[in-house]
Amino acid sequence: MNEANPTSASTTTDRAAGRAPGSATRVANRIIVIGLDGATFDVLDPLMQDGHMPHLQTVVGQGTSGILESTKPPITPAAWTTFMTGKGPGRHGIIDFEKYDVRTNTLAFNHTQAILEKTIWEILSEKGKRVGSINLPMTYPPREVNGFMVSGFETPNTDAEFTYPPDLKDEILRRWPDYTYRTNWQRRIFGGRQVFAANMAHITKSFEQGCELAEYCTERYGWDVMMVLFKLVDNLQHKAWRHLPPHGPGRDPARTRMVVECFERLDDTIGRLLRLAERQGATVLIMSDHGHGSLDGKAQPNLLLKQWGHLVLRNPLDRMRTRAGYLWRRATKQNNGRFAEPSSPIERDLAIDWRRTRACVMHAGMYGFLYVTRKDRWPGGIVDPADYERLRDELAGSFAQLECDHPKLGRCPIFPEVHKPEELYRCSREENPWLPDLLLVPAEGLAVIRKIRGFRPVRWTSDRRMEGTHRVEGILAACGPHVRHGVRLDACIADVAPTVLASLGLPVPIDMEGRALTELYDVPVAVEFEPPQKRERVEPEKEVYTAEEMETLTERLSDLGYLE
Repeated sequence: MNEANPTSASTTTDRAAGRAPGSATRVANRIIVIGLDGATFDVLDPLMQDGHMPHLQTVVGQGTSGILESTKPPITPAAWTTFMTGKGPGRHGIIDFEKYDVRTNTLAFNHTQAILEKTIWEILSEKGKRVGSINLPMTYPPREVNGFMVSGFETPNTDAEFTYPPDLKDEILRRWPDYTYRTNWQRRIFGGRQVFAANMAHITKSFEQGCELAEYCTERYGWDVMMVLFKLVDNLQHKAWRHLPPHGPGRDPARTRMVVECFERLDDTIGRLLRLAERQGATVLIMSDHGHGSLDGKAQPNLLLKQWGHLVLRNPLDRMRTRAGYLWRRATKQNNGRFAEPSSPIERDLAIDWRRTRACVMHAGMYGFLYVTRKDRWPGGIVDPADYERLRDELAGSFAQLECDHPKLGRCPIFPEVHKPEELYRCSREENPWLPDLLLVPAEGLAVIRKIRGFRPVRWTSDRRMEGTHRVEGILAACGPHVRHGVRLDACIADVAPTVLASLGLPVPIDMEGRALTELYDVPVAVEFEPPQKRERVEPEKEVYTAEEMETLTERLSDLGYLE
């Protein structure tokens, strides 16, 4: 995917020509978007072929479907924000669950107020359309819309204000008193399949509640466009990848059967939503934010930076003191988490000597986000601005040359792509000072971590403990009035927002980087464009998350391996 401008030549021509106002064609009365977080046809195809997901099979077989290419990195907050804005990370400002501030050397969680561009919910609301969003990541705290919003995965808990309008929260907790944002994946030394079955039951229940909530909000509020997101599809694949088709039956048939039954319940939910769409006369879009595959190993770029002399750890005595302080706070139940040391957000993990460190991967969300300690922007930085580009080029070359013996790919680069983000996203570094200096893209099956463990640049995972990790190739499927039958259509996740607008006969902001998928339909669709729709930046009156809430999110994300 070209993050900066994934538009077709014909769309570019149309924009340059400036379609006359009122020339847009409406081909959908309403639209329901069903989000299957992390879904991949690598898993869904075998399930459909074996008859486990007949409702999804109907959409794929009788409608239009194909690969939906994710963002770089293919991670939940970056990808779903691109879906909502029709723009890539270099424009909307979200590349990971966390955002690093080079000016203050602090790390914080992203949230909806950090999104730099208007979302489709705001654009549709301003055009008088009624919208609904249920469980979509990067919607906390929920914004005022013309309709309703139930925030997503980054909501700390149900004590928070997680709905718009606010009174919807009380209605949800009254009807579903066990409604929760906890991932609830249990691990016990003893318990085995019984514990695994409890995990599957929790995930299945989340599917059912999401569907029930969509039905309730439809009756309560109505909508022109509604999104309902099933987040735990992603969690299921992270934790149970080795039990999924095509791996599963030979490993543990009983657990594979539980996982398959979980997907069957997901398909039942899809069937209910298809019937809801039919009653509403709505077009259906089914999509994922990214795909999924096996997690074969974890790359350690900070170990490499240390070996090359660019990253220096403090002496063993200082590191021991830091560790002792951590253990003391833990014993005395003081604030002890990831954000307990705001001036040094990775102090607990690495104990870095910043006086002698030139570069460090400050956070890692599938990819590595490397920052150079420039004197002109970093507290105590040591790299002269005149040496910045030379150092960036040196580091990029060093990472690109590294190879490993991959158990599935053979001899291959550890980092087949190393990008300067402003080039990848085609944006200005001056306007986006939060961007990392280098983006490290690992080989397929590898995830980047910022911790240093051992002495090898890649820590390989055994098949016995295999989990899942993200891939770029997500899914897209559509059905409904005027949607073409039995057609394959590959697209990019930035294409969905302009497609929704164009399908409703609404103008598409000319600066959206995605394109309207007019070939989705069996009738000609003329697309009208309008000037950019800019979001007014409003600084929050208070911090979005308390320290306790940040620790809740830390635990949740760490459980899935996002914050290693």
